[in-house]
Amino acid sequence: QVQLVESGGGLVQPGGSLRLSCAASGSIFSIDAMGWYRQASGKERELVAIITGGDRTIYGYSVKGRFTLSRDNAKNTIYLQMNSLKPEDTAVYYCNLRKTNGFQSWGQGTQVTVSS
Repeated sequence: QVQLVESGGGLVQPGGSLRLSCAASGSIFSIDAMGWYRQASGKERELVAIITGGDRTIYGYSVKGRFTLSRDNAKNTIYLQMNSLKPEDTAVYYCNLRKTNGFQSWGQGTQVTVSS
């Protein structure tokens, strides 16, 4: 089994920054990709950013240029630095890990609210 523990969400004003963290533990081998998705109220879950086993980073269109995904392999942790936040970034952010066999794990979600 894989456990994903997220942290770093909260309330921030428009234009502000937040950093999310996701620490993985358990059966963390044969990883195909790891990253973040988000789901706003009444909307479908969407890709924010993922990093593949080949170190390719893919960003969702709406966050390109504002968000940066990085990882610390020694800590089995990924980070999502979110800058220039907008009210439309308000959502529950979920960490995701996908293995090469297609198996996926999800974190419990962390709320990000962008509001003045």
